[in-house]
Amino acid sequence: MILRYDVDFLKTLKKTNVRIRKHFKQRIALFISNHNDPQLNNHALRDEWVGYRSIDITSHWRAIYTEKKEGDTTIAYFVAVGTHSQLYK
Repeated sequence: MILRYDVDFLKTLKKTNVRIRKHFKQRIALFISNHNDPQLNNHALRDEWVGYRSIDITSHWRAIYTEKKEGDTTIAYFVAVGTHSQLYK
């Protein structure tokens, strides 16, 4: 699986504190090795986020992505990062 990031995703991540960025790097490494690892709580979203999935960064922070196919390759395209209340208001 290839990872790609939306420009706004990267801007938001850059503005977070170092603790969140560190957790994000750890979770992305876990995501690469097994995107269904129970620690990630990887699940499909609904309502305004239908077609997207979410993984846990910390107990309050989430990263939202969608999966796209390009030929035989699956791409995880990360589009949003934030706290649960920021993303799902």
